[in-house]
Amino acid sequence: MTESTTETTAAAEATEYGPDDLVEIEVEVNGTVVREKVPPRLLLSDFLRHRLRLTGTHVGCEHGVCGACTVHIDGEPARSCLTFAVQTHGHRVRTVEGLAAEDGALHPVQRAFKECHALQCGFCTPGFLMSVSHLLTERDDLRTAADEDIREQIAGNICRCTGYMNIVSAVRRAAELAGESADKTESTPDERG
Repeated sequence: MTESTTETTAAAEATEYGPDDLVEIEVEVNGTVVREKVPPRLLLSDFLRHRLRLTGTHVGCEHGVCGACTVHIDGEPARSCLTFAVQTHGHRVRTVEGLAAEDGALHPVQRAFKECHALQCGFCTPGFLMSVSHLLTERDDLRTAADEDIREQIAGNICRCTGYMNIVSAVRRAAELAGESADKTESTPDERG
């Protein structure tokens, strides 16, 4: 056995935990640092919902297919039902509760979903909000994108109620609102009056 193989094996053995063991994690959730001891197999969705009482993250399929459990980990969308809480140690997690501004002002995606009536039962909405808020950071052409293109971009989230028409409209509206917000922040102090 080579020295690097021995070191790798030793590291792997050092991280093996039993079913009753607890692992201390430190994770930033919605801007607040949280330190908890958790079982190694505790899912992030369960950690958020049951330990931190952030129940906006919904659990639908528990297989990573429906998108209802989508959160951001270090700014990237992730399925919290497929992620162990211990995997977020040292990382930043943002849930739907962390989308609105500190003063309570709704995020452009939240405003758009409200304005466009892009929900019915609301179960899938938190996952859509998280996915679309990230999509806005990746694409600057959503205001004029074709419906089929938007549908493809949100295909990782399933809605059983709406038929997606209003959700597609909300994505486009969110892009408009985000653009308006960006235009305001980019203006000079003299332009803002």
